[in-house]
Amino acid sequence: MKPPLLPSERLRRVLRVARFDGASVLGLAGAFALVSAAFRDVTGAVIGLLVAAAGAIELHGASLLRSCDLKGVRWLLGSQLYLLAVILAYCAFRLARPDIASWRAVMTDDIAEPIRQAGMTVDQFLLQMQRMVYFGVAAATLLYQGGMTLYYLRHRASVAAALQEDVTF
Repeated sequence: MKPPLLPSERLRRVLRVARFDGASVLGLAGAFALVSAAFRDVTGAVIGLLVAAAGAIELHGASLLRSCDLKGVRWLLGSQLYLLAVILAYCAFRLARPDIASWRAVMTDDIAEPIRQAGMTVDQFLLQMQRMVYFGVAAATLLYQGGMTLYYLRHRASVAAALQEDVTF
């Protein structure tokens, strides 16, 4: 059986996770926002910027922790809850206002024929697929952002203990 990690090691791990997750969210969402803006998709660009803000918030929380400020944990938790809210709101928006026009453009007769033989119209199939995609995204974000929130909550006490020590990063 391994001994428990020292608080300073837990803090280092929390910082590593926060920097990686924050930079990943900021980079990917920023790139998607730029691509959406290039295609004049205003909704996609705005959502990309809102999601990128969550990455910036998480990176700010990590920098506060590096400065030995325990408020950084609140920023880390807030970034996950904010990202969860943004993604769930986007999924709800897309489910309430389905748009299958772009999906219809890639539908060929070879793909459409088995759908028709199964007793569905192509539009019914595309609506069902779109619902599945957005419900899947909502479920994945609940699991991931919920897990990250629990991770930060579980390590809050050991981070506080490490910050009370003289820890150098």
